[in-house]
Amino acid sequence: MLSKIAFRFVRAAAPFVLLLVLVLSRTARADNVDTLIKQLGDSSQRIRLAAALNLAKAGDEKAILPLAKTLLNDSDKDVRGAAAVGLGKLIKANPSTKYKSLATANLKTAASNDTSEFVKTQASNALTTIGSGSSSTPTTSGGGGGGVYVNIGPMSSKTSSSKNDKLRALMVKTAQKTLSKVASNMSQTWPGGTPSKSDLSKKGVSGFYVDGTLNTLDIKTSGGGATISCKVSMLLADFPDKSVFGFLNGGASVTASSSQSDQDLASEDCVTAVIENLITSKIVPTIKSKVP
Repeated sequence: MLSKIAFRFVRAAAPFVLLLVLVLSRTARADNVDTLIKQLGDSSQRIRLAAALNLAKAGDEKAILPLAKTLLNDSDKDVRGAAAVGLGKLIKANPSTKYKSLATANLKTAASNDTSEFVKTQASNALTTIGSGSSSTPTTSGGGGGGVYVNIGPMSSKTSSSKNDKLRALMVKTAQKTLSKVASNMSQTWPGGTPSKSDLSKKGVSGFYVDGTLNTLDIKTSGGGATISCKVSMLLADFPDKSVFGFLNGGASVTASSSQSDQDLASEDCVTAVIENLITSKIVPTIKSKVP
């Protein structure tokens, strides 16, 4: 199953991190990959560390998505580095995996943007391992030193899920958080509230509007588990006119156990992964191309 991501890791000097990982990996044994994935959200730093390392060793492609999320969301540089190493190993072992493009996008983001040089190095090495090379794409925009304002819309859902309000809120939060991480100089706030066209023009700032729709969320059970598939569309428009010039689609599938709580968490992970990927690999680059 895939669980929510709430990560940290044991800190260590960069040259010794991988040795530390190898030692700690022995402290937390797991019965299966699903258990290890759940342990990525454990309150213990040591268990999360061991889980990341053991997922890389397990070789199961279902670990790619949670490790890709760990890479961008963990607050500690060491676990992000371990996730990067694990992604390199898993994608090399599963070259045709459907998660390769998403994981590669996250590795490129980490290689360019992470605050830790250690993580940047591990992400770059992982990209080399999977044959994608190191990312040199900057995440800052043009527009006179970062003159970009992005307004995130309320999101919507066409699904019959009883948790639609929660999922819409999750989509908004994920879009805001991902944009802040991969393009930190694109502002999402404005002094005094929402800017008008005149406000933006006076400051020489380019305005953009981003919104999304959860189109499908399907759960198929089989045996003792389930597969959750989701599809999301996102639009990109000028702001405040909201003249649409980009329409993007993405989808993902994740696995979960038979428990309803696990399936709910996996549904959230599926939607989060698609939003993160669309913001990182499509929306931010498109905005950059529009800014002089």
